[in-house]
Amino acid sequence: MAHVIDAEKCIGCGACADECPTSCIVEKDGKYVINADECVDCGACEGACPVEAPQAE
Repeated sequence: MAHVIDAEKCIGCGACADECPTSCIVEKDGKYVINADECVDCGACEGACPVEAPQAE
């Protein structure tokens, strides 16, 4: 399993990427995306996001 970021909710602040222990969250076109192959499903991004964009898939 991996987390995904809801692009409609993402405000592009980068808080999720800053908290990710595997650095699998990257910025793309002003929004952030999670590389599912590298995500360890820890949920750190969920707690860091002010708009609850990351979600368990």
